[in-house]
Amino acid sequence: MEKKSLNSEIAGYIGKLLRDNFGKGPTSVYVSIKKPFVSIYLKDFLAPIERLLVGQKNYHKVEETRDLMFEELIPEIKATLRVSADLHINNFYYDWSLENKTGVLLGVMDISESSDDHFYPEFPNKELLEEEMIKVSEIAQKAPDHLNSMYLNNRTLVMERIGILTELEKELIREGNKEQLLLSKRQLEKRLLDIKVFEAILDVNINDVFVDWDFYLDISYLIFIVKPK
Repeated sequence: MEKKSLNSEIAGYIGKLLRDNFGKGPTSVYVSIKKPFVSIYLKDFLAPIERLLVGQKNYHKVEETRDLMFEELIPEIKATLRVSADLHINNFYYDWSLENKTGVLLGVMDISESSDDHFYPEFPNKELLEEEMIKVSEIAQKAPDHLNSMYLNNRTLVMERIGILTELEKELIREGNKEQLLLSKRQLEKRLLDIKVFEAILDVNINDVFVDWDFYLDISYLIFIVKPK
């Protein structure tokens, strides 16, 4: 299947799935496949009850509910992409910008299956970008053991951080505080990011920032949705 057709098929499937489960799906779904990643960017995605909660600034309630819902939906999404698109997703990461009514799903495939597609060219100021991200990580938790950044397309920048959790955070996870820690870390990291600094480094406008973790793998993905100047 041609890439454009495959992307459209996945976008249609995701849109219908969210509409069926939330009562309202996103107005637009943008899919990009660049192995080992599949990024799915959602625009105008906010159910009526969520809109009410966001209006009351009750963001955590919306995020908690979505996290529970997506824990149920992710196995179905993985199975559908495997059967219909031959995409074998190991893990999905997701986050939301409730005020912007946007969201992102980032699927990560087995690297061994990514073959020749697993190549990302260097881009201007990549090293400077990663240095700035390390500073933010050090304030929020600790410097990652490994950091890499890559453009999936001209609007989607992914930063991968491995080995980022502190011993205290690991203990909180063992004690069953995973969801509260996740919500707090999302809020903290986004607050610490100086968007103007990152825009200057990349020479872009940043429309959205998303971040998620797999606490058990000790890995995090941060996604910038950008608009080239």
